Amino acid sequence: MAQPAAARRIDVAALFDALLQNVEQVIQGKREQVKLALVCLFAEGHLLIEDVPGVGKTSLAKALARSIAATAHRIQFTPDLLPSDVVGVSVWNRSTNEFEFRPGAVFAHVVLADEINRASPKTQSALLESMEERQVTSDSHTYALPRPFLVIATQNPIELEGTYPLPEAQLDRFLMRLPMGYPSRDAEVAILATLGAGHTRVDALEPVASAADVAAAADAVATVHVAPALQAYIVDLADATRRHPELALGVSPRGALALQRAARALAASTGREYVIPDDIKMLAPAILEHRLLLGPEAELRGLTTGDILRAVIASVPVPGAAG
Repeated sequence: MAQPAAARRIDVAALFDALLQNVEQVIQGKREQVKLALVCLFAEGHLLIEDVPGVGKTSLAKALARSIAATAHRIQFTPDLLPSDVVGVSVWNRSTNEFEFRPGAVFAHVVLADEINRASPKTQSALLESMEERQVTSDSHTYALPRPFLVIATQNPIELEGTYPLPEAQLDRFLMRLPMGYPSRDAEVAILATLGAGHTRVDALEPVASAADVAAAADAVATVHVAPALQAYIVDLADATRRHPELALGVSPRGALALQRAARALAASTGREYVIPDDIKMLAPAILEHRLLLGPEAELRGLTTGDILRAVIASVPVPGAAG
């Protein structure tokens, strides 16, 4: 699955627009959410789509996977799902008299983890190494995952019966948490008018990019310039959450790195070769909010991590220039 992506040159903005238009054939009225999902893809992160049933979480994940000519596997997370179903298992081969590794569903470019919070913590943790290190270790042997490697997980935060909330260590490995929200009135009318009337369905989408294209775009994104003043701004945002009296847990260094990586991808998607403060401010809620943990007093007062993050963003001075 290796490809000489580093040697390829690619128009990141053009590729971004092609993927955006393709996904929007089936996801209507959600341009900002689709854009953020593509930013996550180009930043080589993982995406957690969270909202109530029926708002298009799984459809967005499937549309993104089908837009890329790459391997894609879906895992339906259930309470009886085993870690070996996710990462793979070693089985005895009688013909060779030795164990051989049979890869699990995680061995794909795009992995759709549907209803991830319905699996046990033991099974959820099977994804930790894969998501952070892009590899799987089984019986002391390490197996590399393909590039790009993207986990798109969905969960319903409302229904708690029979679910296992994701621990902080798991949440921190998602670059972005994305709420879908209900569509606008006009968008919902358009959905009713087009569904079943010859409109393109998710399973009929044709790919508009290859795995090599996405890997090359990710390499190009890594070269986008981030001025020292903006790097200091990202660190100041993270530090402000760590010192906030209402928070029991602030943003980790992984979160600060994630914000810089996503800001580079957003800049590249618009054709810029440099990051501006607005890139960081626009992405901060989706990237930082799920990494925060409220203190007990803040919970009693009915505060949310979103409330506190907005206050932090407003209080941290923005650099006057991108440098």
